[in-house]
Amino acid sequence: MHNIVIAGHGIAGLTAGDTLRRQGFEGTLTVIGEDPHPTYSRPALSKAALDPTADLMDTILPTTTHDTHHTTTIHGCVTGVDADAGVVTLADGIQVPYDGLIIATGTRARRFTDDPNEYTLRTLDDAAALRSRLSTKPSVTIIGGGPLGMEVASGARALGCRVRLVQFGLPMAVQMGPVIAHILTAAATDHGVEIIDALVKSVSPTSSGLTVELDDGSVLDSEVVVSAIGDSANTDWLEGSGLLTDGRLVSDSQGRIRDNIVAAGDVVWFNGQRCPVWTSAIEEARIAATALLHGNDAPEISYQPYFWTDQFGLNVKISGPVPHEGDPVVVEGSLAERSALLHWPELGSAAAINYRMPVPRLHRLAKSATTPVSTA
Repeated sequence: MHNIVIAGHGIAGLTAGDTLRRQGFEGTLTVIGEDPHPTYSRPALSKAALDPTADLMDTILPTTTHDTHHTTTIHGCVTGVDADAGVVTLADGIQVPYDGLIIATGTRARRFTDDPNEYTLRTLDDAAALRSRLSTKPSVTIIGGGPLGMEVASGARALGCRVRLVQFGLPMAVQMGPVIAHILTAAATDHGVEIIDALVKSVSPTSSGLTVELDDGSVLDSEVVVSAIGDSANTDWLEGSGLLTDGRLVSDSQGRIRDNIVAAGDVVWFNGQRCPVWTSAIEEARIAATALLHGNDAPEISYQPYFWTDQFGLNVKISGPVPHEGDPVVVEGSLAERSALLHWPELGSAAAINYRMPVPRLHRLAKSATTPVSTA
């Protein structure tokens, strides 16, 4: 291969490019990205966006690939690909040929309306807009009780906004299991967030903001709505390319779609699932780039799941599968005090709640078949 194109310049695209160079690829490397900003940390946005003392530009990542590996960067939107001819097409009609293609176009936030009072938080520009609006202390309804919704709720309350959060079921349960979810939900309530267990039927504009209608017929009037209801993979440009399977971009266990096309990050399904998590995108990109260069000799995608969140004064890190069942062993600390090191030895999972522990040690604890008496 002499000419590799990376479609997407988020963390997956950046990691893939860096991996190619580290493994000796000396050909032309072209990165195409729609976002006008250099690659930045998306997980940091929900923290920095709502901290008036934080500089949003601090979320920009060191662009190793772009700065030191002679990468050509094109700011544009890919609109199509001819996988047989080896050409991607941009919105302005420019065609970029390739020998190898890495698809890392990520996702876009889902929303209910196009009304300017409905906000999402996916990009650096989204973060700047949301910070500016919440600084006026409007009433806020957040739809979605996953990590993004809860982190935005935490920041909005810290800014002095009245906050209601609508979530069907227990917030954070899907991402962290019921034990940790109950702790985080209690912390949210303690900080003044009104949590409403319901489904959203519709969102409609009003003269003063938006109306959120719930499935029980009740209505919430709010000046601002923040939708944190998941994302949709950016695969529209792949329609008709022959690369999609039932509308999804599905890779093998090495990230390969074809011999000269691989994918990584939020856009791709592998092993029957799509895993839109920062750490997953990094690991997938490393393997996919390796597979593009070395084919069957590349390792399969395999890594320890890891996720973290900061909300309502709590820092939570979890390593391993989400502990949806079973009670943890409290290695140190106390659940009642919301500061503890937890272990689910039968699941291969561990979590630290307001407990300082390096991530590699948390991974080792998660994989341990037995729980140590003390990790101090």
